Amino acid sequence: MINLEQTMLDKNSPIPLHAQLYEVLKQQIDDGDYLPHQVIPSENEISRNYDISRTTVRNVISRLVNENFLYRVAGKGTFVSESKITAATISQQGIREQLESMGYLTGTTIIDKKIKPASKVFASKLQVEEGDPLIKITRVRYVNDTPFSILTNYLSAEKFPGLLDKEIDRMPLCDILDKNYGTVATSGEETLESVVASSYESQLLNVSEGFHVLLSECILYDQNSEPYELSKVLFRGDRIKLKFKLDRFPSI
Repeated sequence: MINLEQTMLDKNSPIPLHAQLYEVLKQQIDDGDYLPHQVIPSENEISRNYDISRTTVRNVISRLVNENFLYRVAGKGTFVSESKITAATISQQGIREQLESMGYLTGTTIIDKKIKPASKVFASKLQVEEGDPLIKITRVRYVNDTPFSILTNYLSAEKFPGLLDKEIDRMPLCDILDKNYGTVATSGEETLESVVASSYESQLLNVSEGFHVLLSECILYDQNSEPYELSKVLFRGDRIKLKFKLDRFPSI
């Protein structure tokens, strides 16, 4: 059990007490006063420490849980969530490469690999004909033995014959494409949005059904400025923070 830092709330402030408590607790988490997976004081203790109602404390704790700063374990208490990993977007650099450069232990499990006909949407994005054979590879990536993301790649089966026979479970896909097909990414287009994980996706990521995840969809272009790969990555929103590098600042 850890002790709360004594920080008095200002009851004369126009800022509501729940907002003040939220900022205090969140700042303590951000500052590392509370370690990941360490239990925090009970609602009663926090209530006594800050001289506010238990209902207010419960609402603040619930908000921090919903925002993935804390998590509850039935019968044991409320714990601090693991710090988010800060990484660049996949259009800038491969996530696996970034994670390993930061010292994280990564692992990959192939969930599905097959050839399927291109839908109208995928055909348009990859500039192939509708119904053309597409390679689909779905993998789960782990960080320190914990599910981190679900990665699905789509590529032209005609452009990359025999790809499914390569060591896609052991080597980064970009390295396989470079080594065996002479294809490297020279540019990309990426979109990011928050979505709700399906029941199946929730099981793979070991989160509750309806959990909000971050979906990255990226189209990579080769040396001839032709699209060759469409990737969709579902990240656990409680495990990652994406960083964007700006070469210039637009007017706001």
